Amino acid sequence: MDLHRLEIFCKVAELKSFTLAAEALHLSQPTVSEHIRSLEEMAGDKLVDRLGRELRLTPAGQILLRYAQKLLHLRDEAQQALADLRGELLGRLTIGASTIPGSYLLPQVIGAFKAQHPAMHITLKIANTTAVADLVFKGEIGLGLVGSRLPEKRLQFAEVYLDELTLAVPSQHPWAQRREVVLGELYGQPYILRERGSGTQMAVKEILGAHGLDFGKLTVAAEMPNTEAVRQAIKAGVGISILSRLAVAAELAYGDLVAVKIRDVELRRPLFLVQRRGRKLPLVYATFSTFLRQTAERLSGPEL
Repeated sequence: MDLHRLEIFCKVAELKSFTLAAEALHLSQPTVSEHIRSLEEMAGDKLVDRLGRELRLTPAGQILLRYAQKLLHLRDEAQQALADLRGELLGRLTIGASTIPGSYLLPQVIGAFKAQHPAMHITLKIANTTAVADLVFKGEIGLGLVGSRLPEKRLQFAEVYLDELTLAVPSQHPWAQRREVVLGELYGQPYILRERGSGTQMAVKEILGAHGLDFGKLTVAAEMPNTEAVRQAIKAGVGISILSRLAVAAELAYGDLVAVKIRDVELRRPLFLVQRRGRKLPLVYATFSTFLRQTAERLSGPEL
């Protein structure tokens, strides 16, 4: 079977859409449809079913997908083995990350890595911590960088970066004129939550809970789907929240937001590199993992 067709088929299976697969592969939708039709002719069976706007693999499609992924993996291994003879690193690297590391940390790491290995093709997928860990577990991505350690024994979490969190308030808030507040003063203040599965929120609950705060008794002003929405809501005066300092650095510098210290509370949490436990990483992933650890150690200092 043609490996290019199998690659198209795998992308259709991943995205559950001819249209999205065509966009991802920079092909026209009719071209993608024709390749799938040709595969169905060779397989002698239907591979995908349309269920409204979404596609679902048939039993034959599920079988082909398993073998297609193995064949493409072997192709990548063969290409890398040949590149090793030339002292080069090439191939495809798919990394998952939760919002903070994916938006504010990994781009500069990927840029530095690409400068050393320009032949690498790197894809970054951003989702919340729980979703990223699930993708790693399913084998859909090789590595993840997330904001919280989950109780999943089949995954391995390693601390690689120390992220500073900060209580951010709008510049017109009464606390903007104070150097610090007492933890109990959070009660009664309108607080903006992230969605369930957010590594930042899990870390904040753990840190404040260890100091005696009952997170369930906070006055929730709003629940937002991502860090950007929380940041904009704080600026709009909806409420206050605790975010990574990486996410609000510009607003703090320009005075749109103010960081307020919570007395006797150290708001820092590690970011974790997550992978399947007991699984040997392919060379490209192992090389990137080492590079990420070294880069993150320089960025976060000697504490980790």
